[in-house]
Amino acid sequence: MPYELKRVFASLPQMERGVAKVIGGDPKGNNFLYTNGKCVIIRNIENPAIADIYTEHAHQVTVAKYAPSGFYIASGDASGKIRIWDTTQKEHMLKYEYTPISGKVKDIAWTEDSKRIAVVGDGREKFGAVFLWDSGSSVGEVSGHSKLINSVDIRQKRPYRLATASDDTCASFFEGPPFKFKFTLRDHGQFVNCIRFSPDGSRFVTAGADGQIFIYDGTTGERVGSLGGEKAHKGGIYAVSWSPDSSQLISASGDKTVKLWDVGATTAVTTFNLGSDVTDQQLGCLWQKDHLLSISLSGYINYLDKNNPNRPIRTIKGHTKSIQCVTVHKNEGRPYIYSGSHDGHINYWDAETGENDCFSGKGHSNQVSKIVTDEANELVTCSMDDTLRYTSISKKEYSASDVVKMDFQPKSVSVAAGGLSLAVCIGQIVLVKDKKKVFTLDNLGYEAEVGALHPGGTTAAVGGADGKVHLYSVQGNTLKDEGKALEVKGPITDMAYSNDGAYLAAIDDKKVITVFNVADGYSVKNEFYGHHAKPVTLAWSPDNEHFATGGMDMLVYVWTVSDPDQRLKIPDSHRLHHVSGLAWIDAHTLVTTSHDASVKQWTITY
Repeated sequence: MPYELKRVFASLPQMERGVAKVIGGDPKGNNFLYTNGKCVIIRNIENPAIADIYTEHAHQVTVAKYAPSGFYIASGDASGKIRIWDTTQKEHMLKYEYTPISGKVKDIAWTEDSKRIAVVGDGREKFGAVFLWDSGSSVGEVSGHSKLINSVDIRQKRPYRLATASDDTCASFFEGPPFKFKFTLRDHGQFVNCIRFSPDGSRFVTAGADGQIFIYDGTTGERVGSLGGEKAHKGGIYAVSWSPDSSQLISASGDKTVKLWDVGATTAVTTFNLGSDVTDQQLGCLWQKDHLLSISLSGYINYLDKNNPNRPIRTIKGHTKSIQCVTVHKNEGRPYIYSGSHDGHINYWDAETGENDCFSGKGHSNQVSKIVTDEANELVTCSMDDTLRYTSISKKEYSASDVVKMDFQPKSVSVAAGGLSLAVCIGQIVLVKDKKKVFTLDNLGYEAEVGALHPGGTTAAVGGADGKVHLYSVQGNTLKDEGKALEVKGPITDMAYSNDGAYLAAIDDKKVITVFNVADGYSVKNEFYGHHAKPVTLAWSPDNEHFATGGMDMLVYVWTVSDPDQRLKIPDSHRLHHVSGLAWIDAHTLVTTSHDASVKQWTITY
């Protein structure tokens, strides 16, 4: 039973309000780079559905930059660690690892010969370092600032110059190597967020929270002017990126616009308006070949259109926060993947092309805990905002009326024929029919964790923290306790009926999976062992012969009902991250989601 990774739908950049996001570009112009959590994400700029994820940092990664040679990437994390790794092989072998500063890395710059690296950020004894890439030995001192350094750049021509920008409202200019502090530039009145040399080395610019951009001579460091007269933007400026020919640059601002500047004339050629919502603040940008990219606070990546500044050519969407649940549904014969995340965001993906979007309108305001589809072609979701939502898959927009308010927080939702839904809440079980609550059970005498309706709609199985599956019969609009409980080894974390209703599988936090034979009075068919830590999610294959489980040990297993020894193990399906959701597109394609906010598809062959 081999497996193969078929597709990766990557997460969006992790954003924070008022914090600039540095995006790296590949010197050959094919890819761009950003970070989310412990992952570095490499995406093809022409077709962003093609992505690669590097997860080797133990802490949150903050910035990653290609070496000018294109063969290596340096990435830095919140602990001050820098990893330099290979880009040419799939394995991304680690070349070197250093800890030049003792706090969060904010920016990285290479010299044009790919031999020296400057790293800046927050630290206890110093805010920056510059060193040889292969030995880690220092080639100068990054000094002259009294607060953390936000940005660094090195002139890509000899004689080398290095410049830094800091929260102490100053920029500093260095000559080298070895790099020595020359003087301070005190033109900004607020934090300086970004500093960048032009590709030809003739100029460099600084951009600050005061909405100003100043231009300096690249060799001497003398100020030669500013962009846009008194102010370049109404809001703070978080990032700038030069055009390849050094004549223009783009700037991204908290005033929700990106501006394209003619540097010689110091005037704005185009202003791109990206919305009016607070999540439309622009915190990062990249000019690569003919592509102008900017990143919104929402994490969305905008491809800007010079000919139509109010409408991006395309906007890449996805998740910025950890995905909690996933399901698959065929719409007009095409399979779509629906994923719900920690911040209440639901995204849908075309399983074949990776084209994706989110539903329009206002949806859940808190974590989406469980997501399923019903026979009326609706997405049924339960969330920590204490609601169940029914959302039409074809209309692709949230409906304000199709919301069922719960008395307690729902943990799980399950659906069956006849418009039935079963919601398991904290201390209460609720039966919903045609989007109306028809029956509630309180005072259960055990803590209900997860519910599953038999596909025929005759039985409701509820798994408890008492290590039992409690069976209820659905009679009209009521649930009747059959007084029958099935024993498993520990508190139940997830369970599901097979699609034909023949089996019920349950997983518990003692790491055991138990499958019951429904027709035979729920006798135990088999027990399955293999997980090292608590499994949290379970999904049946459409063939009803196999099912997959995943959990906190970061493993995914595909099991065969009739033979517990026949199992397929996918280790490191989402490296360093728990598996949070599983779903099957067909009998040979498994979808996994995880706290790394990405969606992966695997081809399984028996």
